[in-house]
Amino acid sequence: MTERLGSVFIEGVSPELDAGRHAVKRVVGERCTVRADIFKEGHDVLVAVVRWRQVTPRAQQTDWEEVPLRFLGNDRWEGDFPLARNGRYEFTIEAWPDLFRTWTSELKRKVDVGRDVRSELLEGAALLEGAAARARTAKQPEDARVLGEAAARLRQPPSPDLLAVALAPELADVASAHPDRALARRYDKVLEVFADREKARFSAWYEFFPRSALRDGVTHATFRDAEAWLPYIQSMGFDTVYLPPIHPIGRTARKGRNNSLTAGPDDVGSPWAIGAAEGGHKAVHPKLGTLEDFRHFVEAAQAHGIEVALDLAFQCSPDHPYVKEHPEWFQHRPDGTIKTAENPPKRYEDIVNFDWMGPARESLWAELESVVLHWVKQGVNTFRVDNPHTKPTQFWAWLIRRVQEAHPQVLFLSEAFTRPKVMKALGKVGFTQSYTYFTWRNFKGELQEYLEEITQPPVSDSFRGNLWPNTPDILPEFLQNAGPGAFRLRAALAGTLSSVWGMYCGYELCEGRPIPGKEEYTDSEKYQLVAWDWDRPGNIRDWIARLNDARRTHPALHQYGTLRFFTSNNDRVLFYGKRTPDGASTVLVAVSLDPYAAQEALLHVPLEWLGARPDETYQVHELMSDQRSLWQGPDVQVRLTPEQPAALWAVHRFRRTENAFDYYE
Repeated sequence: MTERLGSVFIEGVSPELDAGRHAVKRVVGERCTVRADIFKEGHDVLVAVVRWRQVTPRAQQTDWEEVPLRFLGNDRWEGDFPLARNGRYEFTIEAWPDLFRTWTSELKRKVDVGRDVRSELLEGAALLEGAAARARTAKQPEDARVLGEAAARLRQPPSPDLLAVALAPELADVASAHPDRALARRYDKVLEVFADREKARFSAWYEFFPRSALRDGVTHATFRDAEAWLPYIQSMGFDTVYLPPIHPIGRTARKGRNNSLTAGPDDVGSPWAIGAAEGGHKAVHPKLGTLEDFRHFVEAAQAHGIEVALDLAFQCSPDHPYVKEHPEWFQHRPDGTIKTAENPPKRYEDIVNFDWMGPARESLWAELESVVLHWVKQGVNTFRVDNPHTKPTQFWAWLIRRVQEAHPQVLFLSEAFTRPKVMKALGKVGFTQSYTYFTWRNFKGELQEYLEEITQPPVSDSFRGNLWPNTPDILPEFLQNAGPGAFRLRAALAGTLSSVWGMYCGYELCEGRPIPGKEEYTDSEKYQLVAWDWDRPGNIRDWIARLNDARRTHPALHQYGTLRFFTSNNDRVLFYGKRTPDGASTVLVAVSLDPYAAQEALLHVPLEWLGARPDETYQVHELMSDQRSLWQGPDVQVRLTPEQPAALWAVHRFRRTENAFDYYE
């Protein structure tokens, strides 16, 4: 974009991610708020606008539009534009001196001190004549007439009436509508914002292995069998079901039960060892059914209000058809053999990795893009991406942008339990959501510090934390051999600290048997079928259903970036809240961090944040127990137990009506 002349400075622009190299994230229906420091030498009155347009998908491209920026003081300006549709937007800032308003400001000061302003009136006439010419060019004849007549009057001898004409606000409005944009300065970058669909910001994930759907631990289930799980998942309030890889599984170096290097004839292997004679990444495991059966599963899930998320694991079994058809896509040792995957001391004998940046990368990348588009065609719009931090970020930036150019509804969850800067970099290059360190944050201070970091700008401009208390790979120490209280409180934290959370099947049954000394499940479902007893004594299914119901019915809990922490006098009780931007929905949350004993705390209620007076009485509705109370003042005593380790209060303030008191959220 051509740089405009002029001495206006534009700096301190937000949101701007890494000097504009990456798009910031927002959600459809939000407005993108833009701020900047804008100034110029001297005392000129400035005008500034944010210029914006939607650029993808191509069918929804729009022309550039402009929205005025508001002056906030101290050379800071602010404005916003709407994100009405899913897709990518561009925006920049342009500013210029308002010549006529600058002139009127100086004229008034000179008149106030009794200066002779005959020369200044002639200058004003010239400015109005220029504006009139621009109005005629813009085919605004009425504006041109008003400006021309005013210019002619200013050329008459000075008089009080003439000064009133010159300083009339209405005249300044018309003149400012036709500025000399040749004096404008445009910001030297065009920035991007991607507006995701709502599910990017608010969803509840449930992961299960469809091959275990018959729940006997012996018989390999099909997609049709897995459909029987959908009412169960729906009953707990989950809206996204995530399936580990559903493709054929290799036989070479197949893993046995509990990750044994020797597999028996009936061992099913790890689904992440993708590819066999039956096909690769575009095929389904024959024991699960056919591609048509998978599409039927997707449709059945949709009928239950559930979206299917598919695992995207770009790695291969040595038996994958790619290995024979495209050996140039893989890394080879000096002896010519293909390298197996390793993360010393771990070695994955059943997996080989691509040569991501090798000489055949162009054809490799194109094929992997076609894999994603294949599953989008089958009705999948959400992908959980396996270990993206072990592949080049250049690939993900390329892939995600290309997919979302045509299919902006597609979401990508990054499974990247890795270094903090790498996790954040993946968010910057396009991943919609990310796994987080929440899984290992157990204490009050570290929870507050970490969640404040990832839910506030600048991190939240590109990183949305999807909080998982467990995964098939990770059984954290906090949950090992723990009682239901541990599982309840971790679910409450995950489901309310973030607006997106998920759990792996068995969590609702409080499954916590580890391999001694490791954060791994014994008899891991990654390597075998599992017999799940939905009615296992001690399960917390109903409690999770109440949690998800509270999340679904209270928009404050749909928010990601409005999390605020408040004071609790007990280090084992975390107190925080969320609200919608308009304040119509407000929820306060207290969670005990002790799974074994009752904890009491004095909570300091943030009255100013609530907009309540110290003497005001208001109602709170505790959502997990369905109890209502009246609160007044800044302090509230709470008691939390392992059976009820969390309290979620929807706040209803009262308002006076003619005949009675009503309440509103």
